[in-house]
Amino acid sequence: MTDATDATDVGWRAGREVGGAIAPLDRRVFAVAVVVLAVLMVLSPRYGFHIDELYFLDCARHLQASYVDQPALAPLLARVSLSLFGVSEAGLRLWPALAAAGTVVVGGMTAREFGGARRAQLLAAVATATMPLLLGGAHVANTTSYEVLAWAAIALMVVRIGRTGDTRWWLATGALVGIGAAFNHLAAIFGVALLAAVLLGPARQTAVDRRLLAGAAIAVLLVLPDLWWQSRHGWAMFEMTRALNAKNGGPGNILTWIVGQFGMACLAMTVLWVAGLRFLWRSGRPLWRCLVTAYAALFVLFAVTTGAQVYYLGGLYVCLLAAGAVGLDEWLHSRPDQLRGLMVGTAVSTALLAVIVLPVLPPSDVAWTYGINSNSGESLGWPQLVGTVRQVWTGLPPGQRANAVIFTADYGEAGAINELGRGTGLPTAVSAHNTDWWWGAGNPDATTVVAVAPGPDHAPEYAAHLRQYFRHVRVAATLSNPYGVHNVEWGGHVYVCTGPRRPWGETWPELRNYA
Repeated sequence: MTDATDATDVGWRAGREVGGAIAPLDRRVFAVAVVVLAVLMVLSPRYGFHIDELYFLDCARHLQASYVDQPALAPLLARVSLSLFGVSEAGLRLWPALAAAGTVVVGGMTAREFGGARRAQLLAAVATATMPLLLGGAHVANTTSYEVLAWAAIALMVVRIGRTGDTRWWLATGALVGIGAAFNHLAAIFGVALLAAVLLGPARQTAVDRRLLAGAAIAVLLVLPDLWWQSRHGWAMFEMTRALNAKNGGPGNILTWIVGQFGMACLAMTVLWVAGLRFLWRSGRPLWRCLVTAYAALFVLFAVTTGAQVYYLGGLYVCLLAAGAVGLDEWLHSRPDQLRGLMVGTAVSTALLAVIVLPVLPPSDVAWTYGINSNSGESLGWPQLVGTVRQVWTGLPPGQRANAVIFTADYGEAGAINELGRGTGLPTAVSAHNTDWWWGAGNPDATTVVAVAPGPDHAPEYAAHLRQYFRHVRVAATLSNPYGVHNVEWGGHVYVCTGPRRPWGETWPELRNYA
């Protein structure tokens, strides 16, 4: 590793010597981005909607300034998809696929800002394109792909300011923080960490002026609608965060977090982002060092609070990979065997990980991947769930159905019934999970509740829970899927609950569940 370390020093010195003049952007970067977009779109109709996507479609039909567990922009894009394409996996997943392609371009641009020539830019683009987080996250239309793009773009702006000294780019940085935070609150945390690193370190002397304050003000203005909604709804995001931290944080998950960071990039590219940290720290540019400081601070913060959510820092690895591509450029190309080995390792590890993070296998063969990555498993079985609920619903006497509601324990079940069951005779399902709770109980005078709950690992003793509110609870059906994947819904039940102990509308406030 000594030779590689020395090469990193050469790389950052070369980057400094370039000064204001940098190489043109390599057009092959765009070719890599197009390949990523094409792969994601070809695979987009596979399997079915993910549990989060069903929830986001439900959110799209309830447009508001924010939600319990995410800001407004991802549901807004889902609403655009509904308007343009209807209820379509490919239509919904177009936006994260475009975000992934954009992230690849940002990776190449970041290498260029570091002083990287065409081959370093291409290597950065390939390293970004083969990130399991990028590929797997962009197949699902939640907030992950937008968050990764936002973090990468924010880091790009910081790198550019550090290279040029042009603080006008703080205005664009603030806008990116604000827009990113309107997709996912983590972008705001990244922005705060960067701001603290700048204000409390040597970069304060050269990078702090009124434009930095103006950029911060732009970011705050862009998140005001989210803050307004949260203030009107009991600051639900904080309660939600506490629930997530209780589930995913703690000392027991610190090792999970540390190990998980080595899976953010393609395994063969680990050497690149490690070299990128050294490149930034030894660059001699205070603002570039702020990226390392922010990385270290957030690494510790997330390890302690949300360790099992290993992807929270994922967007920053785009910058680190670009820095490593520049830092190791000369070393790699003076040793063709090393470069060839890196490319072969990247191809092999990408192919192996693609089987886990993308819907490549036949649905009946994905059960073994569920414990490693749940995305594929949580995209299976929803039409069967809707069919089961419909059988139970239509089996009720018409008079009983007239005064009944469908209630689900999690947002995915409600989204499946409301989206995939639309037009089949099923009523709109209600749920007490996250933002669904705020949309109400449906008929507050219902005397029959058809309750849908996940398997016992995710909703233990659910029948006993229902008996707190109903005198009669019977199992009407059991949930499964034809692929044998033991996902969240496997082994769950559909219950018919009658004899409410109190009016349904009075029971509703007690059912709220943030998780």
